[in-house]
Amino acid sequence: MESKASINKVGREIPNYIEGYGKTTPYKGVFEGEIKGRKYAPLKTGSRPGDNKLLSSLKEAIEKSELKDGMTISFHHHLRNGDYVLNMVMNVIAEMGLKDLTICASSITKAHESLVDHIKNGVVTGLETSGLRGKIAKEIAENNILRKPVIFRSHGGRARAIEAGEVVIDVAFVAAPACDPMGNLNGMEGKSAFGAIGYPLVDVKYAEKVIAITDNLVPFPLNNISISMSDVDYVVEVDEIGDPSKIATGATRVTKNPLELLIAEKAANVLIQSGIVKEGFSFQAGSGGASLAVCKFLRNHMENNNITGSFAAGGSTAYLVDLMKDGLFKAILDIQTLDSAAVGSLIENPNHIEMSASTYANPHNKACSAHQLDIMVLSAPEIDTDFNINSLTGSNGMIMGALGGAPDTAAGAKLTIVVAPTMRKRIPIVVDKVTNVVTPGETIDILVTERGICINPKRTDLIKILKDKINLISIEELKDKIEHLTAKGNKPEYLDTIVGIVEYRDGTIIDVIKQVKM
Repeated sequence: MESKASINKVGREIPNYIEGYGKTTPYKGVFEGEIKGRKYAPLKTGSRPGDNKLLSSLKEAIEKSELKDGMTISFHHHLRNGDYVLNMVMNVIAEMGLKDLTICASSITKAHESLVDHIKNGVVTGLETSGLRGKIAKEIAENNILRKPVIFRSHGGRARAIEAGEVVIDVAFVAAPACDPMGNLNGMEGKSAFGAIGYPLVDVKYAEKVIAITDNLVPFPLNNISISMSDVDYVVEVDEIGDPSKIATGATRVTKNPLELLIAEKAANVLIQSGIVKEGFSFQAGSGGASLAVCKFLRNHMENNNITGSFAAGGSTAYLVDLMKDGLFKAILDIQTLDSAAVGSLIENPNHIEMSASTYANPHNKACSAHQLDIMVLSAPEIDTDFNINSLTGSNGMIMGALGGAPDTAAGAKLTIVVAPTMRKRIPIVVDKVTNVVTPGETIDILVTERGICINPKRTDLIKILKDKINLISIEELKDKIEHLTAKGNKPEYLDTIVGIVEYRDGTIIDVIKQVKM
């Protein structure tokens, strides 16, 4: 279908209609979209005394769920690179001969590369996710094997789309480290414990059918319930749902890189000098190693000045747990637990609080934690002179990252600071225009690099506070400063085919990803 296009607020051309997606609404700006409609509701079901939810196999559960060709199924990625559930389920579905399914996952990792075969065989024809990496991403970006665009949403945007009924989940598959025969479950106990189970807390409320898959079946009733039996249709016991040792990958560990530690220390100093690090402040760091390191450098200032923060949020780590244990933060709000120390804290400490993706970052509800943040620290693979961030595609146009919660928290925080080296493998981080816009520059306040600190010109208040305390440089000057030190790469060439659609958290389109010309 021939379609005209519109230019959205970040200057990207968005077709008015995209095949495989439908009519589009271009991004208009932060909090500019109209909120309307009602929450979606699945069909009501009932229960009777003596009902048995525990089934003998995944195949039996899928048959009972009445999954059919063309439907949408969901998964969550709390086990990250150690997840076995998605592949396990998709292999059974393929054996059953089902086709034309859409997968709505909180993220897709390298652990899920067997999806390539299911896509090529027509079992999967749609993907909706926060992130995409490895072989699947390469095949889609280069060869367009999916034949319709991947829809990328932030964590808050995914929760919003499910609640609004823009995504209707027919069957939600939930990896359950601890589960009883009636479907009460949590992510905190058992050999595959991963901690907070924030992503499917939304899925199970709105899915037509829910199947819990566990490798730790416990007697009824389970003591610590995160997802209630009232939201679960069937339970299946398997040998293993995943390998939790693979949760803490490089992207979730505090960096040991001296350059990144230097940048993190500079960022902490900027935050302190801004005056925002004060009694009762709230804080979140993204999953990048450098951004996680910032909290290490805030500790001394907080201790020396008797400062106690109100809460730290996001994916929880041992560093955040230690800050709370030592009385430097009163609480942790946790959507996704990133190491074993934090899993133990979630079980033991009532001030370590599990939250859903909607509570975390959905802009279309009555409150979310992202909107209560004072400080958000992000990493950025690519940032342009308008402060737009790209965390999804490389400078070569290939899909290799994720939106995560960055667009949500950047919009919500009083001060959003980006930490990044000026180059990686001699490729500049600061550019004229990012390859794709994921987080709009109007929500980014400060960029901290080893070669300079830049403040978004719209934050005249920050410039006034910091100009006599910190050596500042314009982002254009910084770009020019590093240009001669970096490799002059060739810009990718694209075909007209759209292989990815980047939704902003409110459902408008902030960018599209085109197929790379090989």
